[in-house]
Amino acid sequence: MTLALLSVLALIAVGWAGAHLPVLTGVAVPYAALIIFAAGFIYRLVAWGSSPVPFHIPTVCGQERSLPWIKSSPIDSPSTRTGVFVRMALEVLFFRSLWQNDRMELKRHEKLIYGSNRYLWLFGLLFHWSLLIILFRHLRLFTQPALPGIAALQDLDGFFRFGDPVFYMSDLFIILGLAFLLGRRFIPRVRMISLPQDYFALFLLVAVVLSGVLMRHIFKTDVERVKELCISIVSLRPAVPPGLGAPFYTHLFLVCVLFAWFPFSKLMHAPGVFLSPTRNLRNDSRAKRHVNPWSYPVKVHTYAEYEEEFGSAMEAAGLPVEKEVKVDGRA
Repeated sequence: MTLALLSVLALIAVGWAGAHLPVLTGVAVPYAALIIFAAGFIYRLVAWGSSPVPFHIPTVCGQERSLPWIKSSPIDSPSTRTGVFVRMALEVLFFRSLWQNDRMELKRHEKLIYGSNRYLWLFGLLFHWSLLIILFRHLRLFTQPALPGIAALQDLDGFFRFGDPVFYMSDLFIILGLAFLLGRRFIPRVRMISLPQDYFALFLLVAVVLSGVLMRHIFKTDVERVKELCISIVSLRPAVPPGLGAPFYTHLFLVCVLFAWFPFSKLMHAPGVFLSPTRNLRNDSRAKRHVNPWSYPVKVHTYAEYEEEFGSAMEAAGLPVEKEVKVDGRA
């Protein structure tokens, strides 16, 4: 954990110092991050897509479809493409599996109790939905004019009109979500299975979010100049406007690090869920025989051939044989 925190603090220092090299930090680093992100993203998808799946392994929690008089579970155990689509939609949008029983404890008298962790589900949902809304809000910086719907989303996100500039609800919710996700890592049994990269991801996300909030409400960065830089980058005509300041370059550098590191981290679970055979397969093994597509012809030695070859030796040893063995042309 300490190493992860020190690494993020070092990245913040590098980003702050990068304000003295605006062309490097504002142009070269974003382009390098986008190239690494695209290459790593494609590489991971190709690697996952080409991995053999020899077994039919959907993870299910309900009754499989079988006989007409046995009630099946079309969502927990989908046997159709529609059922798989609904199940995936509920999983991706609402974390349905996290709502289910995901916790067990050994109580007094050695009684095993199963339960759910609704707080993890709630704060995880707050974080992911807030992150999605923030990403959509940032699209206005890369298009001229802004895409339809972004203005309405901003108005809804800043419904309470608190502060100047307006404080968005998604900023508050993502901070609460990250605080919970980081805080639970200090629970002994969770900390025991946590890796340095788990802490690094959380600290980096916290640094990105807090630097963005501070840049908006404390340091008051000029949004028009930021948009000018973003549009110049996506149009492949990079030009760095003056006066952006160290807080902006720190935030931009941290975002670039996050993008470059994303394909090689656990954060890649976002697209990976769509390629997971435990989620995207139909549970129809009783209705359809699944043959391993990676199987290749194998020369087998049948029992009949085995008896043909070793029958006399088996009889001599007193072992039963299924057919009479001919010795010197006689049965």
